[in-house]
Amino acid sequence: MFEIRRATHSDAQTAFDIRLQAIRHQCIGAYTMEQMLVWTAGAARDGYSDLMDKHFYLGCIQGEPVATGMLDLENCEIGAIFVLPSFMQQGIGLRILNHLEYLSRELGLKEVKLDATLNAADFYRRCGFVGDERAIYHSPSGLQLACVPMVKGLLPLTGEARG
Repeated sequence: MFEIRRATHSDAQTAFDIRLQAIRHQCIGAYTMEQMLVWTAGAARDGYSDLMDKHFYLGCIQGEPVATGMLDLENCEIGAIFVLPSFMQQGIGLRILNHLEYLSRELGLKEVKLDATLNAADFYRRCGFVGDERAIYHSPSGLQLACVPMVKGLLPLTGEARG
C-alpha cells in the first residue's frame, strides 16, 4: 500500500539517503561524477534537515519511505522529488508530484515552479510544466548545476481527489 505522509525531523536522514541514491542512480550522464559526488556529499545534519520544516513529504510503501517531495511556499516552488532506484518507473514520482500540486492549489497558489535536473525535464514536461532554457542552479552548498527552470499554471480545486 502506498501512502504519502508529512516528514518530521526524525525523517531527515532517511530523506537525505533517498536523495543521495536517486541522484547517483538517475543523474549519470546528465552530470559528471565529480558534480554528483559534491552534490551528494555531507549529511542530513548539514542543513538538509532544515527542509523538514517546509511542506516536506515522504512516499511510503507499507510504511517504509521510498520517495520524497517538497513544497516551498515562500517561493511557490516544488522540489526534492526523489525516488529510491528500486522503486523508479512505478509512477511514484508522479504520485508525489500530483500530491504537491494538489496541496499547492489547496493553499491557493496559482502556479508552481521548479528547477528540473537535466535528466528529469522531459518527465516534468509530460506533467504539464513549461520551460526549455537551461540555467545554472546555485545550491546552498555552493555547487552550480545546469538545470531547466519550469513553471506550471494551476487551476482552482474542483473537488477532485488527491493523487
